[in-house]
Amino acid sequence: MPTRASALLAAATAAALLAAPATASAAGGHGPKLKGQRVGYFTQWGADSSAKRVQDSGQAAKLTVINYAFGNVSADGTCYESNEAGQGDAHNDYQRSFSAADSVDGVADAPGQPLKGHFNQLRKLKAKNPQLRTVISLGGWTWSKYFSDAAATDAARKKFVSSCIDLYLKGNLPVLPGSPEGGTGAAAGVFDGIDIDWEYPGGGGDAGNVVRPEDGHNYTLLMQEFRRQLDALSGKKGKHYLLTAAVAANETVADRLELPELSESMDWLNLMTYDLHGPWEGKGPANHQANLYSDPADPDARRRSADLAATHYQERGLPSEQLVLGAPLYGHGWTGVAPGKRGGLYQSATAAAPDHSYQELNALPGKVYVDRDHGASWKYDGTNFYSYDTAEVLTQKARYTRWNDLAGVMVWSLDGDDAQGSAIAALDRGLNRD
Repeated sequence: MPTRASALLAAATAAALLAAPATASAAGGHGPKLKGQRVGYFTQWGADSSAKRVQDSGQAAKLTVINYAFGNVSADGTCYESNEAGQGDAHNDYQRSFSAADSVDGVADAPGQPLKGHFNQLRKLKAKNPQLRTVISLGGWTWSKYFSDAAATDAARKKFVSSCIDLYLKGNLPVLPGSPEGGTGAAAGVFDGIDIDWEYPGGGGDAGNVVRPEDGHNYTLLMQEFRRQLDALSGKKGKHYLLTAAVAANETVADRLELPELSESMDWLNLMTYDLHGPWEGKGPANHQANLYSDPADPDARRRSADLAATHYQERGLPSEQLVLGAPLYGHGWTGVAPGKRGGLYQSATAAAPDHSYQELNALPGKVYVDRDHGASWKYDGTNFYSYDTAEVLTQKARYTRWNDLAGVMVWSLDGDDAQGSAIAALDRGLNRD
């Protein structure tokens, strides 16, 4: 998953849950049936992160799951809420008051209500869209530091899982100093499951993350503990709580995971098939960040692609119906790029260019190039090159998931879309058409 800063700039499942790879029904059997899982990450901090925008743009009606990003993991191995810079954002989570104009249902928050913020708006969003479920995502690039500790022992795993369920599923939010919101059960019913964004077991994530050689196996044990406690919370006749995870499109990281064993605990894995190339390669060559298929002309001998990553996960033991393909709603760029023969593609650069969202990129000058053979697109204005997914490529990727019996599609992140929800609508077209 992209960092919080770059986003601003820039698994056998119960058969009843995924009755067929192409169909996703509402929790409890209510609401419209949508083909495929449609997972959208909702960022806690984004300037355009608004449940009302998700509703008014039409995104909500075309999604099955919203992953709320992120919840943090403490140094003592628990889920928690705080208002410390870089550590937590309880204000946006459940303390911030929404006016009637900014609220999903047009009703302003009352001063004394225990739940406000995005959590309350997500609750209202679900009320208007019965097919929609919401999941709390834990970790991400910036907040994965202590996952290894939380997963290291049986006692640590039990403690961690219990704390996350208590906080987010039972909804027992702390009443923090200076703010009256929170309390026992304040957020009960907001979330329908948990998504683990541990970046990454065994290393390769942010500097300073705790890492152990046994992280891959402990990851399996952690997911098994989550599944046990989630099922215990459900009881014999209760709702099914989702358990998902975001995983790297990197073979080295993927090979640390025990995928056949994980598939027994997870509902699905969200494959982060983006950031295949980007601004960390400041001098280029300007390359695709999320191409669907490998291009023989790619100067990178690895010839990375979403298809290559998805195939690798399946060959390693993850059933296709538990794999959700990721797509970016942002673009990576380079500047000082010569035209070459293909609109700057694979040409050297003088420096990286700032990331832009899908909606911003659509408004930038330049010519749009679409490589249908390899499921890739980019924009080039004679010097600036941006790799991003156009609506056409998003539709192509959605069709790919149906043709290959995958569970569906995921996007990072919803606030990158335009006010008309064009990107999510493009995915919807691909999931619904032959």
